Amino acid sequence: MNRIKEFWKSLSYALRGLGYVLKNERNFQNEVIAAIIVIVAMIYFRVTEIEMIILFVIIMGVLIMELLNTVMERVVDIVKPQVHPYARLIKDLMAASVLIVAILAVIIGIIIFIPYLTPQVAALLK
Repeated sequence: MNRIKEFWKSLSYALRGLGYVLKNERNFQNEVIAAIIVIVAMIYFRVTEIEMIILFVIIMGVLIMELLNTVMERVVDIVKPQVHPYARLIKDLMAASVLIVAILAVIIGIIIFIPYLTPQVAALLK
């Protein structure tokens, strides 16, 4: 019984953290909106199961990286509240990691969706 209570307690902490980023972090909000658009596109174009898995993995990867970026920013702010060159560098490096994963997500999205979009684009051009 104690393990179940601990599980629900841990889950509540995780949901509180998720609620925080959904409410306060603009980049995370934007990435969730992008994820919803991709999920709608997956349903609309009826992508294959493997494509769906790849898209979900990359969506979660972007969101996880954004969460890690937020965590690192908060830790740096606590440890080094004054603007220190290394504090700024750490934040910039974390932002760069999110950017790289987001670029990867866009590339994967293009590779997966182009074959589905090509017939629609051709039809619009006729």
